[in-house]
Parts: sequence; structure tokens; C-alpha cells
Amino acid sequence: MSSAAKTHILHLYRAFLRELPPRPFLTTPRAPLHQRLRDFVQSAAAPASTAAATPVHKPSIAEAEQLLAYLQAQREYVTLLERYNPGMGMDEETKVRLTAKRVGMDLPKEFKDGEEDK
Repeated sequence: MSSAAKTHILHLYRAFLRELPPRPFLTTPRAPLHQRLRDFVQSAAAPASTAAATPVHKPSIAEAEQLLAYLQAQREYVTLLERYNPGMGMDEETKVRLTAKRVGMDLPKEFKDGEEDK
């Protein structure tokens, strides 16, 4: 395998690691996905003569590039979804209060049983 091909595979591996959530501590075991990525990189970088001729599907570099493009698009989609739908994670009461404030109204303070106005 040429040096340029190995460099390209390492570039893909680093790009995958940037897209995936980081490991909290280096002492924790790798997630199965991280391990599969490492196995892919090692098998792709290994010469063809050392690879066993098995009927198991071996992912290609083109498939890895497509998966990487998908992960980047998903990250961008989540970013845009959070940016343009800020109330997605709010409860209903907070949404109503903020909507009222947006149109210039303040909701009255609600009292529960046993509370007094101080």
C-alpha cells in the first residue's frame, strides 16, 4: 500500500474520532465502535498478502468516506435543530411564559396551597 493511501486512511480515522463522542478517560475500555474503527484502519493499512481471504465483507474506503459524510451531516443537523428550535428541551410551562414575554406580557405569579406573598 502506498504512503498516500496510508495517509488517507489515517486522515479518515482522525476525522471519525473528531465526529464521535470522546472517551471520558483513557483508562476506560474503548467503545465497540472505536474498536471497529481501529480494526478497519489496521486491516486497511495491512498489505493484501497478510489479510486472510475470508468471505466476510470488508468495508471499503469509499464506504468509510460515506459514513463520515453522514456523521458530519448529522452533527450539523443537530446543531441547526438546537439553534432554530430553542424551546425543544423546555417544559410546557416555561414555553408559555417565554411566549408571553415575547409578545410583551408577564404572566401572573402562581401561588400553591400554603404559600404566602412576601
